[in-house]
Amino acid sequence: MVIYQTSGRPSGLISLVADWLMEQALKDVDLETIVMGCCERLYAAGIPIYRGYFAFTVLHPLHAAMGFTWTRGKGVSISGYPHVPGGVSAAYLRSPQYYLIERGLEYLRRRIDSGPAEFPILDDLREEGATDYLAFVVGFTPGTRDGMLGSWATDREDGFTDGEIEALLRIQGRLAVACKMAVRAQLARNVAATYLGRDAGNRVLNGQIRRGDGDAIRAAIWYSDMRESTHLASTLPRQDYIETLNAYFGAAGAAVRGNGGEILSFIGDAVLAIFPCDDTVESQQQSCRGAVAATRDAVRRIAAVNAERRPGNREAIDFGIGLHIGEVMFGNVGAIDRLAFSVFGSAVNEVVRLERLTKDLREPVLASARFVRTLGDDWRPLGEFPLRGTTEPMAIYAPSGL
Repeated sequence: MVIYQTSGRPSGLISLVADWLMEQALKDVDLETIVMGCCERLYAAGIPIYRGYFAFTVLHPLHAAMGFTWTRGKGVSISGYPHVPGGVSAAYLRSPQYYLIERGLEYLRRRIDSGPAEFPILDDLREEGATDYLAFVVGFTPGTRDGMLGSWATDREDGFTDGEIEALLRIQGRLAVACKMAVRAQLARNVAATYLGRDAGNRVLNGQIRRGDGDAIRAAIWYSDMRESTHLASTLPRQDYIETLNAYFGAAGAAVRGNGGEILSFIGDAVLAIFPCDDTVESQQQSCRGAVAATRDAVRRIAAVNAERRPGNREAIDFGIGLHIGEVMFGNVGAIDRLAFSVFGSAVNEVVRLERLTKDLREPVLASARFVRTLGDDWRPLGEFPLRGTTEPMAIYAPSGL
């Protein structure tokens, strides 16, 4: 059976791989699925690939690019390439793909023999038993860095045949189309999750985009505000103040996410988060426990941050936290053409004013009576205090210890 040919359109099993890739381009599948499926099908079709590598630029706060490596018999491994000063790492500068981009080339083939390697990756592949290597670059958008960088390698003794090279070069176009669609979908998810939060981002991507769209949900509400931010903003150099804000947001955000909560917004120097629940007592208690666990975690994390700042005589970060539970509206509000997805309602207003009492009462953490009753723990009662916008004073509690 002929499974590929050296001229004309690829036929036989290679055509089936190409068809499969086009099917994936029309589906909402992830990059790992596409890479795994393509490589396994090529190998099953008789192309003796040992390793396939594919990398894509991504719009992500932590990573500049993501890499996917398929190895025969081992499946796919995923690597994240963090942002680096200047935007280009030393390893990338020594890669075949950088060589191609700098020279405006689409592909590069090298036999892997015992001599000195032109690129460090060839030394690594030689140790693994590879004999032949084909690097490639496929651009997505002219004039940008968007695209697919990759390579194929075989460990067959006499390397790839010319027909196999041609089949790989042809399949790359279909692979690029499928991957481009997956990259765009993942980019949208990354942006939505980064700027809106995981649940809110999913709601927007699923069509909840009209002004006024929203749901009434019950949640434990967590609101934290950094102390003395006005003083710090006026006395610190701009970059130092930004780094201080990010240190506080990083510690508070990690504490919330690590304990099942979702950050909805950073409001100036404050963090608004929720721990959603349903109407059952068990679910509401679990959400309150998550909020308390996040509070303890935030206290520990910011104490660690302050310990790191102390040797440089940088000012310690102080903050207050308000805890509440209630029904909130979760959805879109704003102008006709500029919306924000967040929670709003009286419970949100109350938790903000509750946190502001932490300064007056000299307590780092305060909770409403409703929160404490739901939680079922023994917290210290501090009395009843009027909150602006409420008709009745609210009973306020502080934790016995954190």
